[in-house]
Amino acid sequence: MAVEFKAGLKDVIAVNSSICTVDGEAGKLYYRGYSITDLARYATYEEIVHLLWHGELPTRTQLETLTAQLTQARPLPEPLLASMRTYPKTAHALEALRTAVSVVGLYDPDAHSTAPDATLRKAVRLTAQIPVMVGTWHRLRQGAAPVVPRGEGPTAENFLHVLTGKPPSAVAARTMDMIFVLHADHEINASTFATRVAIATFTDLHSAIVAAIGTLKGPRHGGANEDVLAMLLEIGDPGNAEQYIQRRLLARAQMSHEERAKPENRIPGFGHPVYKVDDPRAGVLREMARQVSQEAGTMKLFDTATKVYETMHRETDLPVNVDFFSAVVYYALGIPIDLCTSIFASARISGWCAHAMEQYHDRLIRPRAHYTGPPPRAFVPLKERH
Repeated sequence: MAVEFKAGLKDVIAVNSSICTVDGEAGKLYYRGYSITDLARYATYEEIVHLLWHGELPTRTQLETLTAQLTQARPLPEPLLASMRTYPKTAHALEALRTAVSVVGLYDPDAHSTAPDATLRKAVRLTAQIPVMVGTWHRLRQGAAPVVPRGEGPTAENFLHVLTGKPPSAVAARTMDMIFVLHADHEINASTFATRVAIATFTDLHSAIVAAIGTLKGPRHGGANEDVLAMLLEIGDPGNAEQYIQRRLLARAQMSHEERAKPENRIPGFGHPVYKVDDPRAGVLREMARQVSQEAGTMKLFDTATKVYETMHRETDLPVNVDFFSAVVYYALGIPIDLCTSIFASARISGWCAHAMEQYHDRLIRPRAHYTGPPPRAFVPLKERH
């Protein structure tokens, strides 16, 4: 029986999952049945972690238990810190994170176990430590001393503390918490699929997360918020936005399909393989970006972003995605441009771990290839080849 080939497995159902679903036609996203807009408004990241891992929002006691576990797991092992000090200062933040996760796996007491309780303990440690790794690497590459993570407070707030060395404002802390909520999961995207493919072989959790980070590093999946920020800074003034976008769109219209598909020729922050209308996370992020930009005095960039958004909606049918206004938020918070995708990983680790725990109960992922090579042919001995 002939099997239909779909390039890139587009819209192919590859796994059964109860964690997250995307309604691309309606622009809806749900974690375990809960709307992302409700979760972003009313839930904390720690509540989301419990929801993704255990299927239900936590009771107060369950939340206190998980929060204590995450808090206690934050400090990085000394061998990892020693290793991070040897990384070249020119390394991209995702390269440093990928290596750090691999190293910390060498010292994890449950490293080689794939048992459910051991995997859950590793998930707690990775979810607590990856944001600390990101902040610590930024300080090390600047020649600054690492900041000891706080023994209390939310994960996202602690990330800003480790990154900057000072307590964030209430607006900044709440904004980063919402960023973590919005980025916690997004169904079977490339890095999540890489996680599940690795876990399906019964490899350990650290190895699967290294695979996820390596996948995230590719510009077709991660890095779009870095490109958004670079574009907005290049535009400079809100008054330049409309002409800039029209010029980029005209150039794209004259390209071949293959050229338009290249990441560098896209308008960053717009278009999505699943959403046909605006990403529901983008609406939440837009208001967050406005509030934090007002506090930081960076409204010029926010206004430029708004003009780009309005121009793109008028000139194209491309939906805005999660990367667009998140880049504005990161700029207002003073976060370096090349840390944007590492922050994505700092939040998405909870979703990666949820999918890993689910995949351990599923089967090996082994698709087939659509063969496009020559038909069967006879072997030609070396002396007869010309």
